[in-house]
Amino acid sequence: MKTSAIALLTFLGTAAAGKPQLSINVQDGNFADLGGLDPTISWGSSTTSGDIDIEYGIEASATPTADIASLPRKIWGKASTSVGDWGVSARADLDAQDLSSADIEVDAVNGDLSIHLEANAARADLDAQDLSSADIEVDAVNGDLSIHLEANAGEGFSVNKIEATKVVDEFTVTPRYDLTTESADVVIAYASGDTSVEVTASKDDQSVTITQKVDDDNTVSPTITSSGDISVEWERSLGDDSSLTTTFKPDDSIDVEWKDAAWTATVNMPVDGTDITGANVSIKREVNF
Repeated sequence: MKTSAIALLTFLGTAAAGKPQLSINVQDGNFADLGGLDPTISWGSSTTSGDIDIEYGIEASATPTADIASLPRKIWGKASTSVGDWGVSARADLDAQDLSSADIEVDAVNGDLSIHLEANAARADLDAQDLSSADIEVDAVNGDLSIHLEANAGEGFSVNKIEATKVVDEFTVTPRYDLTTESADVVIAYASGDTSVEVTASKDDQSVTITQKVDDDNTVSPTITSSGDISVEWERSLGDDSSLTTTFKPDDSIDVEWKDAAWTATVNMPVDGTDITGANVSIKREVNF
């Protein structure tokens, strides 16, 4: 069923703060009851904390149900303040049914200059045995520039890794820096048609990967490093989200990964000259609750 913009009926209460707003979304189709209505209640309020103006609210379904936990849809909050000559505001929107991530928008205005940044706090991992800290990953996108940051929040906030990606025509440039090891490198990628080239360079190591799509089902990617190491990856699509990927590293190993929908099987076979000296097999299945 499609939602008709013309059939969007909005009933607003009073404009006074703290009053809920009721909106009813009418959907196209034939319904034997009120199933075509999607009533939603929105509530918001505001306060101040020092020099910071704070707004917050919640959006919930008003459909009768015995599952109360399914009613909240979105939780949001916004903070605004002034930093020097800059007016700065940050807003976070969370899916009430999936609190593992948050969409974040940051705006900064100084006269005629304005900056808008959209980010997603896509991951926050907690050790169930030690809830005093959390590993956090943040992705921010602003036009053709994206930033990825990995950090840890505990007694303090420390950044572990940061990388930025800039797209210029067919080129993609990604400088990366690991603060824990104080190592840095840059990845430059170029794509044209069925061929792509990726160069990874650090102070000590460099590598080049050329990827060629042979046909709709087969892709070959040889890689050579500055130390003379060579590897070749062959990926074959098996259809229906299934694929078979084989990576050969002369005098080192043969790795095979077979993905079949939710199942993934990996085989690692060490190689000594022309002899395969063993095999390590792993099988796992992705389960979503």
